[in-house]
Amino acid sequence: MKISALLSFFALLILSALPAYAMNPNEKLVYDVSWTGIKAGVTTQELSTKGSELHIVTTTRSTPWLDTFFRVEDRAESVVVRGSGDRFGFPKYFRNKISEGNHRRLKEARFDQQKLKVESKDLLHKTQRVDDISATTYDPLSIVYYVRTLDLVPGRSLFVDIYDCKKLWNTEVKVLKREEIETPVGRFKTIVVQPMMKADGFFARTGEVKVWLTDDALKIPVMVSTKVKIGKIKAVLTGGSYWPQATTKAD
Repeated sequence: MKISALLSFFALLILSALPAYAMNPNEKLVYDVSWTGIKAGVTTQELSTKGSELHIVTTTRSTPWLDTFFRVEDRAESVVVRGSGDRFGFPKYFRNKISEGNHRRLKEARFDQQKLKVESKDLLHKTQRVDDISATTYDPLSIVYYVRTLDLVPGRSLFVDIYDCKKLWNTEVKVLKREEIETPVGRFKTIVVQPMMKADGFFARTGEVKVWLTDDALKIPVMVSTKVKIGKIKAVLTGGSYWPQATTKAD
């Protein structure tokens, strides 16, 4: 089992975007990632607003015990052009840098919303391609931002288009239930969603994935878990700055 791949997977799911009407221009989320109860890494997600653009950067670092035989140092970033009013907007640029043991990957994608095209490059293998996209296509980081602006109703599913530098995927996200959970930073009322992952790399299917989002306008991801062949991988919010106003944590 590749703990490193799962750490990278969490780096995609654990995102810190807010709807335009409740924007916190500088937000940071920090998560501890554990495997069968043992801490394996830390994921940090930061959001900043620069003019008409949102810049999202996520990093994943392995802990010292994992570094001794498989060091993980991944970074992904997304630039999103903000929409007007409560409209989400659209992706402009996505870059994915992977360093896991001896494995390296460096890819980027530039989106043309007018032509509905995306040009992606594999910067290590010196290859590039141009693919068609839909008007509602997002990269692996900005897609969760978009989902968090939607009305999530337990028992219903929604479908989203994701471009991962290789292929355009139409992915189902199931909205499962409401649940109250305890975390190191407090107790939260949440909505549990389950992305039905199909794509390679970041969105590889590693098991049953569930994400707990705060049951409020912000929909902050406070926990992610996935079952694997041996045990379970879990990422839990442990710190950062994420409440732009009075908290909405459970009483």
